[in-house]
Amino acid sequence: MLKVYYNNNCSVCRIEINHYIRKNTKNIKWIDISNNKEAEIELDKSARQLLRRLHVMHNSEVYEGAKAFIILWDRLPGYRWLSKLASLPVVYQLFYIAYEIVAIFLYLKNRGQLSGS
Repeated sequence: MLKVYYNNNCSVCRIEINHYIRKNTKNIKWIDISNNKEAEIELDKSARQLLRRLHVMHNSEVYEGAKAFIILWDRLPGYRWLSKLASLPVVYQLFYIAYEIVAIFLYLKNRGQLSGS
């Protein structure tokens, strides 16, 4: 089973993930990482690291960021084509850069969720 670790307190993240949840996702477990020590332990990541990027666990391997989205899209009805497209070398590099830019802004917007921030 694919596990998706996302920040439900991030309004942009929540809208996108809720869209995916409405798809046929019976083989996907959705895990909100906000204030979730169990997720930190399971992934061996800090709260800061989890807030920074989307994470997925597939076949006991942890993926994050652009690669995590590709793995997720490959399992969502209607999104497999996007997974294939985003996996192409040149497209992947552009997607990776775009994801990192958006992700840093979302992280900065939501970092107040971290205790002590």
